[in-house]
Amino acid sequence: MFQAVGHDQLDRPGWCGRTMTEGGAVATMGPVNEQEHAHAAATAAGVEVRDVTGLADLEAVYRLFDGIWRPAPNNPPVTTHLLRALSKAGNYVAGAFDGPVLVGACVGFLGAPAGHVLHSHVAGVASSALGRHVGFALKLHQRAWAAERGIGEVEWTYDPLVARNAHFNITKLGARPAEYLANFYGDMADDINGGDDSDRLLIRWDLRSAAVADACAGTPAPGDVRAELERGAVVALGRSAHGTPVAGSVEGETLLVAVPRDVEALRAADPGGAKEWRVAVREVLGAALAGGGGITGFDRAGWYVVTNGKGSR
Repeated sequence: MFQAVGHDQLDRPGWCGRTMTEGGAVATMGPVNEQEHAHAAATAAGVEVRDVTGLADLEAVYRLFDGIWRPAPNNPPVTTHLLRALSKAGNYVAGAFDGPVLVGACVGFLGAPAGHVLHSHVAGVASSALGRHVGFALKLHQRAWAAERGIGEVEWTYDPLVARNAHFNITKLGARPAEYLANFYGDMADDINGGDDSDRLLIRWDLRSAAVADACAGTPAPGDVRAELERGAVVALGRSAHGTPVAGSVEGETLLVAVPRDVEALRAADPGGAKEWRVAVREVLGAALAGGGGITGFDRAGWYVVTNGKGSR
């Protein structure tokens, strides 16, 4: 879960879960370049990222995730036996190690169409390694792993209300949300997601795109709400002075959709307020994507930049 199932928790504790660029441009990125980016990211984070195949390390992955989510006994994100099978079958199981200690991990499996897509199911970083960009190192390792196998796209899901994950996925990685999935996983009995609907954005990471190449090289293109407003964007969902959602207008070519500044803190302090945001974002952002719109950026202040499929009317 960088989704709690998905990638919600790569910059903080938690779990991870098409082919042409804008204008049709495709970046020229050989495996050597991708490997270099992955190595540089791991070095900057002070970790070694490698495939995990041995039982002891697979057990460590299970225990890492269990400690992050603290799930109900019947709801583990993965089990050691499942990890063993996934690894043996040629799927993606990787860990970030600080010396002998596992401080982050990511698990994915091959999706459809066969041989072209990797679904990245769960990822997480230990609290002791937060702020070191271990999640970024894991994702760049995953990118290099996929490229070596001729896989051009990685997909995963994440909670659209978690602003830091939106920033990580859309800005820092250059990935793009493709579909809004309401209550996708149903009830998730763990300490991070318990009590809230499991709405997710399905995100696609086009490994051949120029935007992804730039982001992975350290030159991302962040969203800019002020610039969008100057160009005529309209606020489709805003945020009041008290931090509550405020409905706006959907009559524009570019829509701006706010999310809470810290939905996890809000869930703890005001579960009803968090649910209000869930419904509001589902109604506005979900409708925009269902109507043919697309998310083109994210401003770190907590705003999605969305092209309106219906345009101004």
